[in-house]
Amino acid sequence: MKKQALLATALVAALALGSCKSKESAYKKAYEKAKSEQQTAIEQNPVQQATPVEVTPVTPVRTAETEVANVPVRTENVQVVSGAAIKTYSVVCGSFGVKANAEKLQQTLSGAGYAAIIAQNPATSMYRVIATTHDTKSDAVQSRDVLRGTYSDAWILMKGQ
Repeated sequence: MKKQALLATALVAALALGSCKSKESAYKKAYEKAKSEQQTAIEQNPVQQATPVEVTPVTPVRTAETEVANVPVRTENVQVVSGAAIKTYSVVCGSFGVKANAEKLQQTLSGAGYAAIIAQNPATSMYRVIATTHDTKSDAVQSRDVLRGTYSDAWILMKGQ
């Protein structure tokens, strides 16, 4: 009986494995048929060639006014400690908590031909060393850009009311 059960199991396994055989030729025929139908469709309905369209990129118009308007400005109430009066916009080259350090930078700037001014912000007790002072923001921006060649952290101060 064991032999018969073993023989029957082997026969069932052989049949099961034999029927799982892939029908590669059937897949190949279906692929070739689809390929020929696609080729026939292309031949019957040729695709029109698309004409390339030339696109010119649009660049935003930048004027000196828009660039000056985007320059950040700090507004502070300051009092002149040493030097002439300041105008609306000033270019600050250094900020110090110790007055002696501010005076050293003032001397350096004076030696370079600037009419340097020391102003103090009473709220923060910081001494601002101003290299140039101007009535317009655009003049201050130009001066700041020149000074950034030597003083990379130069910034613009707008005198508070």
